[in-house]
Amino acid sequence: MFQRNATHKLLLTQAKLYLREPMAVFFTLLLAPLTLIVMGFIFGNEPTPMFHGRGNLDMNLPAYAAMVIGVVGITTVPIETSSRRENGVLRRFRATPLRPLTYLMSDVLVYFAMVLLGVTLLFVLGTGVYRVQFSGNLLALLGGICLSAAAFLALGYVIASLAPNVRIATVVGNILLIPMMMLSGVTLPLEMMPDSVRTISQFIPLTHVVTLLRGLWFGEPFSQHVTELMVLGGVLLAGTVVAIWTFRWE
Repeated sequence: MFQRNATHKLLLTQAKLYLREPMAVFFTLLLAPLTLIVMGFIFGNEPTPMFHGRGNLDMNLPAYAAMVIGVVGITTVPIETSSRRENGVLRRFRATPLRPLTYLMSDVLVYFAMVLLGVTLLFVLGTGVYRVQFSGNLLALLGGICLSAAAFLALGYVIASLAPNVRIATVVGNILLIPMMMLSGVTLPLEMMPDSVRTISQFIPLTHVVTLLRGLWFGEPFSQHVTELMVLGGVLLAGTVVAIWTFRWE
């Protein structure tokens, strides 16, 4: 009973702390919707032959969901975790009667919830305001989002575990995230990129998030995305193992 009540309070506290960070809230909940608004103002959503009769926003809305996942996993998790380690928060948590796994699970669940909240706001804006058409299965799309988020959260904890301090975690996170977003189809559709860039993009995990979510958004079955599922599943497994092995409380 103690563990259950403590877990509920810890989840609520973690969520409040997250929402009190203006930068975390902006990049998680507002960056992707603002990007959608700007791109909608510039390009609109008129069907084009390049996108096989779909509009720019039709193609990019799932990619902006990948932006939310990438930002939370690659930058927010390492920065927040490293900051708490430097400030002694993790050490104090470990000294409480709570099991270490309880803290880690509550941490993961809060980040998961923020990803889902950010993606939901984005999808509501896209479908409600810009009339972006959704032709997929909602449960399948949710499964793809959860797998992608889990894989990138695992990467984030690897960075947080290996970075010696919050400054290094910030630098490493940004160095990884910015090229990922530029080359994965998040900021510019892959159809508009040269063949050489598209070849390189296949080695970037975020590319497989974009491809998977876009396919599920348009109603493609998981069987057409075996490569994406294998890549993201591999990232999740490897990242989890490395993060567990290297995680430091102080």
